Amino acid sequence: MRSGGDFLKGFLVGSLIGSIIALLYAPKSGKETREEISKKAEEFTQKAKEEYEAALEKSKQTYRAAIDRLKNLENVAQKKVEEVEGQIQELAEKSKETVIESKSRLKQAIDAGLDAYKEEKSGKKKKA
Repeated sequence: MRSGGDFLKGFLVGSLIGSIIALLYAPKSGKETREEISKKAEEFTQKAKEEYEAALEKSKQTYRAAIDRLKNLENVAQKKVEEVEGQIQELAEKSKETVIESKSRLKQAIDAGLDAYKEEKSGKKKKA
């Protein structure tokens, strides 16, 4: 985009200089030449203004497109974050349930072991 703009500026300036030189060498009176130079300068100014406005509008469109794209990416990212948060919470709940179940089974196994130990110990006392 930058090199295209530089080319355009160079082209317009070259055209203006070429027009002025052509007018100066044309076989016209000084008044006619000044009027012609003035007319060409106005044409150049108008053309430069149009080119500037076109470049400005294109820049605005590019900016708006970039902003829209960023907003869309932000929405997609937000949805992904919410999705991952939900999965993490679900995983945490499942892990919590698993720990509670494991703890309960371990406690039952320990209690059963203690009960078996107590029965074994009390059975030996009765035999003795």
